[in-house]
Amino acid sequence: MKSALTLETIATCSTTKARVNILKLPHGPVDTPVFMPVGTQGSLKGFTPNQIEAMNCQIMLNNTYHLGLKPGQQTLDLVGGSHNFQNWHGNLLTDSGGFQMVSLLKLAEITEEGVQFQSPHDGSLMLLTPEHSMSLQNSIGSDIMMQLDDVVSSLTTGPRVEEAMWRSIRWLDRCIAGHKNPDTQNLFAIIQGGLDVDLRKKCVEEMVKRDTPGYAVGGLSGGEEKDVFWRIVTLCTDLLPKSKPVYCMGVGYAEDLVVCVALGVDMFDCVFPTRTARFGNALTMKGTIALKSGKYGTDFGPIEQDCGCDTCKNYTRSYLHLVSRDAVGSRLVSIHNVYFQLRLMREMREAIKEDCFPSWIKQFFRGYFKDESKYPVWACNALKSVGVDLRS
Repeated sequence: MKSALTLETIATCSTTKARVNILKLPHGPVDTPVFMPVGTQGSLKGFTPNQIEAMNCQIMLNNTYHLGLKPGQQTLDLVGGSHNFQNWHGNLLTDSGGFQMVSLLKLAEITEEGVQFQSPHDGSLMLLTPEHSMSLQNSIGSDIMMQLDDVVSSLTTGPRVEEAMWRSIRWLDRCIAGHKNPDTQNLFAIIQGGLDVDLRKKCVEEMVKRDTPGYAVGGLSGGEEKDVFWRIVTLCTDLLPKSKPVYCMGVGYAEDLVVCVALGVDMFDCVFPTRTARFGNALTMKGTIALKSGKYGTDFGPIEQDCGCDTCKNYTRSYLHLVSRDAVGSRLVSIHNVYFQLRLMREMREAIKEDCFPSWIKQFFRGYFKDESKYPVWACNALKSVGVDLRS
């Protein structure tokens, strides 16, 4: 199918499957591996668009389901799309709404036609079909739009997993047929199949036949064992075409990002950085800091000494401890956490370009976990599979 993107690989790791690309999209280039902050309903909580741009964030997420409810498709059409609506000049990726099948399952009825939701706002019913998802995303005007897929929890087993995989393939065909702007918007397929290796292989085989501009690994990060999670990720990156970007949906913990970059993933998103900030938790290269803890009451240093974010430049841990339970604290810690995620990705890109990524990984794990005995076993196994022995 038509594509409105180009992918140029500018560096590859000589040990792992990591790579650095320039992903050229309609609203500008994106350096990958990239973490994409989640602005669910047209805003990243606590940020203005200018603040996000100032962090050199090149792409963020909006959610089709939520924007379809508020402000609604008619408003998006009148204003000329979500870029104009939120005054965002960078790239946008929209989730199709499929994830809400899991997160809002009590509100959902899933049939071959689509998914029927009950609005959490007023109780009205909304039928989201592949065609309607495409229509909404065309109105949003996102640079990357995701197919509507049949999402099941990663803990689900049995025939429902295979049913969801085949339905996702059929729905992709309907999405391709319903997509009206292939010259300006890129439709990504989503690989499903649960934790079943054979189903994942079959799904990749079928999705690749459709030749979409990019591919996502979906249906993970739902509580499955991490030793299974990484094996599904690496299987998909092995099988998917190297000429297309690969997006692992819903991944945001620092160690997960590092491992998945080593396994060959290019793109990530997660609400974790801003959600955990609202509980007073700051992300750093030495682990998470719980700013609500009384020990920070007289700590007059920044969250992280070598961090360049506005919060670390202007506020102490002591002040953030004081305001950690209100909106000001949530906003300031969110600024730091999003900056941390973007900085983490930037450091990985530089290490890959300098072909010292394995040593960077070892340095990161030493700083983040401090003691080898605390290294997650699954991460050690995953990295060893691509030539990085954390314990050597």
